[in-house]
Amino acid sequence: MHGSSRFVPAPSLSRRALLRSAAGVALGAAGLAAGATTARAAQPGATRPRAARSRAALITGSKVRNLTGPAETGRFAAPWTDLGIPARCPDGSMLFVGGDTFDGAGVGGPDWRAPVGLRSGNSALDSLVIDGSVGGGHAVGLVPEGHDGGTTAIPSDVFTIGGTMYMHLMRGVIYRTHHSDFWRSDDNGETWQYLCQWPGDQYNGQFQQKTYAVADDGFCYVLSTVFNRDVTSDLLLHRVRQDALGDPAAYEPWGYANGAWGWGNYPTSVSGARRWGEICFRAMDGKYALTWLNMAPLDIRAQVFALPTSNLFTTPEQTVIVPTVPGLEFGNAVASPYGGFIVPGSTFADFHIAVSQWYDDQNYRVMQYRINGLAA
Repeated sequence: MHGSSRFVPAPSLSRRALLRSAAGVALGAAGLAAGATTARAAQPGATRPRAARSRAALITGSKVRNLTGPAETGRFAAPWTDLGIPARCPDGSMLFVGGDTFDGAGVGGPDWRAPVGLRSGNSALDSLVIDGSVGGGHAVGLVPEGHDGGTTAIPSDVFTIGGTMYMHLMRGVIYRTHHSDFWRSDDNGETWQYLCQWPGDQYNGQFQQKTYAVADDGFCYVLSTVFNRDVTSDLLLHRVRQDALGDPAAYEPWGYANGAWGWGNYPTSVSGARRWGEICFRAMDGKYALTWLNMAPLDIRAQVFALPTSNLFTTPEQTVIVPTVPGLEFGNAVASPYGGFIVPGSTFADFHIAVSQWYDDQNYRVMQYRINGLAA
């Protein structure tokens, strides 16, 4: 069900070129100041006003630490990794699930694995230091993935419900998702069991990249997009009962039909169509937070709203990471940022995200940033 033999063939691009494309590298000075973003309304245009303003000028932030790199995770044969999606494990540790991971002298080196699990025994926001890995001294691939023909397994979300962890992966060659699959772990992320998969072309590809908000009403609310930063995608919303996460038929779409929004309608975009990078959707502090990599300019943004079905067309976009160039990084300005996954334990007053960076073969890492001034 998850063998690489079912994937599409690799294109002629090298692995290094594919990774560089995936990182969304933008080293130019253009777009250093984040401005307002125009949201294009979907079918119910009159019911969804068009613009949501950015609040970049009100946000500050600072880097807490590098989470990965040769000094931080080299002893686990994972000096070069990205994404680092954080999930608090049932035993209280924090698992950071990385994407394409390499040993050796730099990105594209030997021993390619994806995904991997790197662990901080202390999950306190001020004490996140990688001190272990799934695999011990050599971080192992969490699921079978031979990388035949350039395929890989990119995580889009990892989260915990009770004593079970869940992981969603996008399978295929970068930007050519053959299918996505879903896994569970009952031992704090040490071993993973396959649950189900979805075809890569479902909803015109807009169900490839998924992120899950675990609500207190017994549901998970799921936002999804195409996994391709070069392609404009809608943002779709589904809900699924927490006891049916592994059943694709249980995912109920939110859509607009016959003059009204409702569950069970064909899914309609809940936000302006755009080129989406990574997305992260979380229930927290009695509200919901969405963070994402915005492609133009290359920054990381957030929206905070009361309900999963809130009007994201008019919810303010708050820029939490702004772009810069290497050598001019300070505060919340990051060269070639991506990711932006919310760290469990965050509050709107003490908001932490895992930010990836990649601009050359020696600068490919996951970092922790604290964001100040996020309006809840």
